[in-house]
Amino acid sequence: MGYDKKRNQDKPNSIKLKYLKFGYHYLISNAMYLFLVPFTIALTHLSMDDFVHFFNHFFNHLIMHNLVVVILCIVVITILATLYFMSRPRKVYLLNFACYKPGPAQMCSKETFMKQTKLSGCFSDESLGFQKKILERSGYGQKTYVPLSLLDVPMNVSFDEARKEAGVVMFGVIDDLLAKTGVKPKDIGILIVNCSLFNPTPSLSAMVVNRYKLRGNILSYNLGGMGCSAGLVSVDLAKRLLQVQPNTYALVVSLEILNRQYYEGNNYSMLITNCLFRTGGAAILFSNRPSDRQHSKYQLVHTLRTHKGADDKCYNCVFQKEDENKKVGILLSRDLLVVAGEALKTNITTLGPLVLPMSEQLLYLTNLIGRKMFKMKIKQYVPDFKLAFEHFCIHAGGRGVLDELEKNLGITKWHMEPSRMTLYRFGNTSSSSLWYELAYSEAKGRIKKGNRVWQIAFGSGFKCHSAVWEALRTIDPAKEKSNVWMNEIHEYPLDVPEVASIDVS
Repeated sequence: MGYDKKRNQDKPNSIKLKYLKFGYHYLISNAMYLFLVPFTIALTHLSMDDFVHFFNHFFNHLIMHNLVVVILCIVVITILATLYFMSRPRKVYLLNFACYKPGPAQMCSKETFMKQTKLSGCFSDESLGFQKKILERSGYGQKTYVPLSLLDVPMNVSFDEARKEAGVVMFGVIDDLLAKTGVKPKDIGILIVNCSLFNPTPSLSAMVVNRYKLRGNILSYNLGGMGCSAGLVSVDLAKRLLQVQPNTYALVVSLEILNRQYYEGNNYSMLITNCLFRTGGAAILFSNRPSDRQHSKYQLVHTLRTHKGADDKCYNCVFQKEDENKKVGILLSRDLLVVAGEALKTNITTLGPLVLPMSEQLLYLTNLIGRKMFKMKIKQYVPDFKLAFEHFCIHAGGRGVLDELEKNLGITKWHMEPSRMTLYRFGNTSSSSLWYELAYSEAKGRIKKGNRVWQIAFGSGFKCHSAVWEALRTIDPAKEKSNVWMNEIHEYPLDVPEVASIDVS
């Protein structure tokens, strides 16, 4: 009772503080216009004769007496302007993207997962209990997907099945994307495929070139071992290549293959990935052609990459290795959340000045000076990134990661909804998860022209990467027929329990 009374007393103060901060941001953001008010008022008191007198004085005394200097200035300005427009970076547009949605036969409820895990005969009773506990607290629903090979009895874990899985995901999502955009495969000049744990020979990118008969001079790249952040690494690489390859398209394909990463041992730290990763993939088409702007959804504004691999703790926190019985798996360290927080802090420290309004930068600088120079015992100020972005796509790596980022970034449940619902519906699809989240926001009709989207991804190494997008048009959900969420978007959002019991009887 006393707590409720105190909370009600504090509520008016919090409302006052909210409006005070809003007023401050409005004042700083519009400071230039406010300074122009006195100048504008002064101009209204001048007559037409005053303007004519000023022009005559300027033309006769400054220009006519210094004609050579004026001509030289015009020439220099023209040359500098030409050099600027020729050297400025080409704009990169995202025409469209597609996410892979497997068929009903690949759907795997938590009960089915536990049944298959038990039937494999690889795990002790303690390990089965541990995996059950992880799944119950995962935030996953009952409709995530796994490869058909892992639903077979017994499981068919093999190289051939992994290659087959890669083809099904890649070709399915690329077919969907090409149908959406109408772009011909021969027009694609850059191809980037990222997959961490399955890297056959010929490469996955070569599989795509062969399937779609891409042209012989295509710039083809295959990225491996870069973890869940590899999708944004591919975006950054595509951006850099599009700066030097005029008038072309870049195709990025992000996926993860589960068949070859399935761990068959009993090390708890290596069992977590079995429970969390699910089938998924995304294909994204970029262009640097100015004529494609009117057909594109987004423009790439910033990419920022942070690598903490020089620190041993960061380097080792996600590590593929053999256990004591020579079973290969991915070990997740207990330091993972701490390392992710440090990497994010480094990333946003660099990103902040590029995207935050001046009002937030001044608050952060004032707080920093107070703590560092004057040794004031005040809490570190966390910038309000909601003033810089309307939408957040945070890699759906797990419930714990999302909880920490929601708290540390101070964003709302509405902003976290795409990430949490993606985790619930599709699970952790690795590097492609960001695109399922953006597709969710589009299906909800939330993307408006001019909106800014911040994608954040984490990966082994340890890495934290950001991409900032600006919506070039309002996305109409009615026109997004092939969006993976469209047939069921009305069911979301929904409440996800902290613990969802699994019946293994």
